[in-house]
Amino acid sequence: MSVWLPGAPCTPRACVERTGAAAAVPRAVLRLAVVAALVLAGVVLSPLGGLVPAGPVRRWCRWIVRAAGVHVRITGTAPPAGGLLLVANHISWLDIPLLAAVRPARMLAKAEIRRWPVAGPLVAGGGVLFIDRDRLRALPGTVAHVAGVLRAGRAVAVFPEGSTWCGRAQGHFRRAVFQAALDAGVPVLPVRIRYRLAGGAASTAPAFVGDDSLLASVWRVVSARGLVAEVEVREVIAPGSHPDRRALARAAQLDALPEPDPVHTVSLS
Repeated sequence: MSVWLPGAPCTPRACVERTGAAAAVPRAVLRLAVVAALVLAGVVLSPLGGLVPAGPVRRWCRWIVRAAGVHVRITGTAPPAGGLLLVANHISWLDIPLLAAVRPARMLAKAEIRRWPVAGPLVAGGGVLFIDRDRLRALPGTVAHVAGVLRAGRAVAVFPEGSTWCGRAQGHFRRAVFQAALDAGVPVLPVRIRYRLAGGAASTAPAFVGDDSLLASVWRVVSARGLVAEVEVREVIAPGSHPDRRALARAAQLDALPEPDPVHTVSLS
């Protein structure tokens, strides 16, 4: 377990509700095909990097989530322009396009993702910043790099819990990345993500935790019915409002981490 990116205790067997996928196979296959087509379009366009305007990027990210069969509700304040550190709780692979739908940003991700087939080249070409969680001595350099990106007026998106959690439990925000916001003198924008069923009950079906494979998690989402992603954009934390990274991380955590809802294990078929 890394000090910088700790693992969560959540596992698919213990935490993730089962979905009744058998009756939904044709619909699920269609959803999966559309998601794959949208991701492939992203792979083709990724060399363009920052040349694509923010509006089309936000719409593309929302389309990916909607193509997976998940309704999207984004509420709260509009993100400011300029350098900005976006921070959010982390539950699912869906969190990534959802956060980009709020404001396109360079994502800070674990270095292992660079070696993933398809996804690795996509995220690397899209300007993802990588952290080597097995080399703590590299952390100051990573923080300095992030601060440089923020000073240049770009947004950087981070999941400071360091691991995905199922929704029944949640982690704590790691402090190091907040030093980059302090060094660059930019605001921090907490974003709160929840997944529910159409009736309002919390759902763990989108969680991507433990030894879950990406394919298994994607299939669980596309074969589910009535999933809703709620994205609440909280108030901006202004630069200079907190004296150090500990206080800044604590303030962002209080805003971004919701009190866990009771989650009922139900069939979504």
